[in-house]
Amino acid sequence: MPRLLIVAHAPSPNTRRLREAAERGARHPDIEDVEVVVMPPLETGPEDVRACDAILLGTTENLGTMSGALKDFFDRSYYPVLEEQQGLPCALYVRAGHDGTGTRRAVESIVTGLRWKWVQAPLILRGEWQEGFADQVEELAMALAAGLDAGIL
Repeated sequence: MPRLLIVAHAPSPNTRRLREAAERGARHPDIEDVEVVVMPPLETGPEDVRACDAILLGTTENLGTMSGALKDFFDRSYYPVLEEQQGLPCALYVRAGHDGTGTRRAVESIVTGLRWKWVQAPLILRGEWQEGFADQVEELAMALAAGLDAGIL
């Protein structure tokens, strides 16, 4: 059974809502044959990346870049998975209080180095909190899981 790994930093109630929305989307009842694993970045390591068939990354925008927790995840996982997980389907959502550009660029740079495959452009949730943010993340995760379920990723 293919495995979708959701690695999401969620330090606030709203970012926890986003992580929950990602899990809800990935576990949609119409998606029957995908195992969903949800982990915080500080608890996720190379073995988790090796065991997955696609990855959804979630981060906050911190000082114009990704969260330190997601950066730590990449620091610990980059070289151990570099040769083994090339082509890994991935997607990203960013909860950005400003424009999210630096965060997107930082993650894209690492993903390019890992040779992972973007399945959708990064989702940047900009500005003040909006209730629709959770719906967008849910749809992103659902699409990723559905692609795994259909065998097209």
